[in-house]
Amino acid sequence: MNMTKKRMITLLIGIVAISLAACGNPEGGQKPGAVTQQKGANPAASEQASYATLFQKSVFLGDSITEGLSFHDVLDEANVLAGAGKTAQFALEDIDDLVKRRPKHIFIQLGSDDILWPTDNPKEYSLMHYAQLVDTIKEKLPDAAITILSVTPVTEEAEKEEPRYRNIADYNQGLKELAAKERAGFVDLAPIIADHPNLYDADGIHFKAEFYPLMLDLLKDQVK
Repeated sequence: MNMTKKRMITLLIGIVAISLAACGNPEGGQKPGAVTQQKGANPAASEQASYATLFQKSVFLGDSITEGLSFHDVLDEANVLAGAGKTAQFALEDIDDLVKRRPKHIFIQLGSDDILWPTDNPKEYSLMHYAQLVDTIKEKLPDAAITILSVTPVTEEAEKEEPRYRNIADYNQGLKELAAKERAGFVDLAPIIADHPNLYDADGIHFKAEFYPLMLDLLKDQVK
């Protein structure tokens, strides 16, 4: 093999290597504020089909924890309107998209990022926007049933790293009172974690795929 051919082969190998690296990380790194979730085993096809049917007229509005429903293929993306870093204030920007989906049942799971918001009173600030969010949904989708979901607890290790997570219980009490005022449903998700503490993802905040079928089992009576 002459020197020219060797150089051409080396060049081609280099191009392929660069292309593969780009495919593995299309944005050149993790998005600011985003939290990496580890994709786990998906629910069985029959189980997934059952949830898809049961919640086909539902939309889950929330943050990266809610996003796990579609990330782990438990529900279709059409039933999940969520993203990393989402707060009650930012969720107001999703109203038009939510209305287009015309859901009969809306589950709101926000607060994990709200309690970390850099303001003097994150709880008060968040619940003000949370109430505005619920009121706007009721105005735009008057026939839809709204259920507010509690902020899920974190591990002791995660709480040590971020002490503001100690406010989760107090924030959830605020959500419960808001739900009663707005005549919306309220479901506490903490019992799932109490019974299955092994379902946390590596960060102690997010959850493995197995958490989400348990969550939907807890919520299925809300859509009957």
